[in-house]
Amino acid sequence: MRSEFFRRARLCVASAALVLTAPATLADPAHGIAMYGDPALPPDFVSLPYANPDAPRGGAVVTGNVGSFDTLNPFTLKGEAPWQLSYLTHESLMGRSYDEPFTLYGLLAESVETGPNREWVEFTLREDARFSDGSPVTVEDVIWSYRTIGEEGHPKYRAFWNQVGEITATGPRSVRLTFTTEDRELALLAGMRPILKKSQWDELDFAASRLEDIPIGTGPYTVENYEIGRHVTLRRNPDYWGNDLPFRRGTMNFDEIRIEFYGDNTVLQEAFKAQAVSYLREFNAERWATQYDFPAVERGDIVLTEIPHNKPSGITGFVFNTRRPPLDDWRVREALIRAFNFEYVNDTLTGGRQPRITSYFSNSDLALQPGPAKGRVRELLEPFADTLPPGTIEGYQLPEGDGTKRNRGNIRAAMKLLNEAGWSVENGVLTNPEGRPLVLSVLLRQDALLSQVTTYMEIYKQALERLGIDLRIETIDNAQYLAREAEYDFDITFMRRDLSLSPGNEQRLYWGAEAADQPGGRNLMGMKSDAADAMIDEMLSARTREDFLAAVRALDRVLISGRYVIPIHQYSEGRIAHVKELSYPQDHLPVYGDGVWFLPQVWWYEAEDR
Repeated sequence: MRSEFFRRARLCVASAALVLTAPATLADPAHGIAMYGDPALPPDFVSLPYANPDAPRGGAVVTGNVGSFDTLNPFTLKGEAPWQLSYLTHESLMGRSYDEPFTLYGLLAESVETGPNREWVEFTLREDARFSDGSPVTVEDVIWSYRTIGEEGHPKYRAFWNQVGEITATGPRSVRLTFTTEDRELALLAGMRPILKKSQWDELDFAASRLEDIPIGTGPYTVENYEIGRHVTLRRNPDYWGNDLPFRRGTMNFDEIRIEFYGDNTVLQEAFKAQAVSYLREFNAERWATQYDFPAVERGDIVLTEIPHNKPSGITGFVFNTRRPPLDDWRVREALIRAFNFEYVNDTLTGGRQPRITSYFSNSDLALQPGPAKGRVRELLEPFADTLPPGTIEGYQLPEGDGTKRNRGNIRAAMKLLNEAGWSVENGVLTNPEGRPLVLSVLLRQDALLSQVTTYMEIYKQALERLGIDLRIETIDNAQYLAREAEYDFDITFMRRDLSLSPGNEQRLYWGAEAADQPGGRNLMGMKSDAADAMIDEMLSARTREDFLAAVRALDRVLISGRYVIPIHQYSEGRIAHVKELSYPQDHLPVYGDGVWFLPQVWWYEAEDR
């Protein structure tokens, strides 16, 4: 099945990557829209290809989050909401297929239409689209949602809104957005904004909503009850308007989804072993191979499932806050990367089973090509040659250790770089010319995606001591972490950014200069690079597959050679341990493999008596 999956995935990616090169014409209203080419599914498709249209409905599933919550509004900056709410209780005009690089199909909207160059996009609402309280979704709701979330919502929504010049009703069920920027992706992003009920907020402050002000959505689930610090229980709406919609057929099958909250990852794992939690994702290959032999697995009550994928690695690792000196010096960052003994740490913690991330788009044809930049990639980078760190054009590779604990070669190279940057060791302490020691703090949250991140840093701390650097490790709860992350109050922290087969405007949020100083933004490293901004512009305006690839590969070079992150290992496949009653379509896995949407979206509960 695995080889067939990758064969099919490659064909899908290749066909979806073809770019329309015909003269620009007005696009007729359509059931879907793709970044390049046409949607893979016809207008009369029965269901998403990775969903089972005949999946049984019913049963309950319990998932576990580490930490707590203090809001049930996932669209504002204030507070922390359970992350599951945004896609289980709310919907957008279009929905994404995870079997294609970037294609949307009608959800609340029955059709989409664009201008000749996608300078505008128009959606026509389904006549039967309803909020969970039974009221119809109107154009007024759509316009209010875009404007309110764009101006008062979480910063991640504002970049898109800032590129909307006008939003107007063009009919009783149609709405048009006109853009101020030449960017083909905006037409797709417009289809992915959450739609809320305007009248609910007539007397309420959206940005400062209270816990009890739960936004009314159109999604399959509603919040049935909750207890702060304990749980949020979602119930599938029996009157959900989209039950028979092809896009929804075979999805959202559980009657109840209960989100339990735990103080730390160890307690969550113990709860799973006792089957108080229905499933658990495991990100450590060594632990997967050696520690999932407890009684429930041996009895067959818990099943271990592996889900392959064909998406880029993204970036996972420890990010430097370049807003703070001396982390604004690439030589210091390179020294810190050299001191991180990945080969030794990887062997110690994962048994060497997981390969290292070598670029932000590893595991895909979007990744930079080894060696010096050539052709169009070089042309794009050369205007910025004087501002780029060494290796961007010439070629940069992450340093490799010798596999031993002491990592002598890289430690020597790190000290040389620190000396060049003006630092020297006095009485075993690394100091600057003013005599100030180099002290760095690494900020970790209790629900980090890797439960062993603290162990990573404890090993790293020992390596930095050999350079005379004092690394202080702070592990705090989610609420404190989010507050400090929003203000960029850290030297180093753990970061993971998933990247798709069709990177687009989200790249501005991750690495764009405009987002670098925005409170609550996603540019954690504080990266301000004219070259990166230019590569993103090129990527978004590309009209051919070749130009798109060149822009992404050039951006990848700017990112990896910028030494902003200490990359760790990539996740080559998803690993889900789950109770035996949970099933999924095994005959057609999506190109994107497992993701937070995969379970629970297309899984179902298979009772023993079936």
